[in-house]
Amino acid sequence: MECKTNKREKLYSLLGDLPERSQPVIAKKIKELNKGVYTLEVLLLEVAGSGDIPAYFARPQNVTEKMPVVLFNHSHGGNHQLGKTELIQSSDYLRKTSYATQLTSMGFGVLCLDMLGFGERRGKAESEIFKELLWKGQVMWGRMIYDNIRALDYVMTRDDVDSSRIAALGMSMGGLMAWWLSALDERVKVCVDIAAQVDAETLVANRGLDHHGFYSYVPSLLKYFRTSDIQRLIAPRHHLSVVGNDDKLTPFEGLGIIDEELKDEYEKIGVPENWKMVRYECGHIETAGMRAEVCSFLQNYL
Repeated sequence: MECKTNKREKLYSLLGDLPERSQPVIAKKIKELNKGVYTLEVLLLEVAGSGDIPAYFARPQNVTEKMPVVLFNHSHGGNHQLGKTELIQSSDYLRKTSYATQLTSMGFGVLCLDMLGFGERRGKAESEIFKELLWKGQVMWGRMIYDNIRALDYVMTRDDVDSSRIAALGMSMGGLMAWWLSALDERVKVCVDIAAQVDAETLVANRGLDHHGFYSYVPSLLKYFRTSDIQRLIAPRHHLSVVGNDDKLTPFEGLGIIDEELKDEYEKIGVPENWKMVRYECGHIETAGMRAEVCSFLQNYL
């Protein structure tokens, strides 16, 4: 049986020509803000191959011990202006309490960067970025994943971080990033995705491809991986998925496929309790029940 290391290498190879990771990530602190319940560091992360990436790091105040950290991946929503600001201001489909406030109150540090084409990195249309990279042998999703892997590299260098307690979290595009990143990088110990379970074959069968932006399409992916195959690479680590049964972006039939296949994977390796999908009667939103489930999962396992 092909080992997970080989599968990760194959999956990573589909993401186009990516920069080497030999150079360290250099962080420049632009300013530090007292947000009342937490301290917000405004950062520029100098990443080889990507230039300066604007980022926020929120940390609890008066922390004396090394803290666990959540890499919060912002959503898409067609709002390219939002980017990392979603961490501190939330969004229309997330709960009103921002994840910066929520997670720092639980004792977690939180990092969020502007993904390619969003926030302070916007200026070119998503379709333009996708086409330009394709001509250069690169994949937009691959570049976004690379940046998040390098963000993890930065987190590991911080003296105030417990590097053994790292989670990835996000909604929609951010949730997709959470489980891709967790599949590819074993430094992520807990994965939580919100409204982000898209079974690719079901999406094709339902003619739902245009519900999703260009950013996530990876050439030749379906020749080698189903959606659940990628997420099998997270096992045996803890993985929570909260989804809406009426979410058109995550087809209902596909939710059942992913849940059953991951249940089988986790049961096979003897840790069935480490995978959990919880469904809600809602569309593409985060409900109060979802937020409570997410916080409980992180509190228990991170």
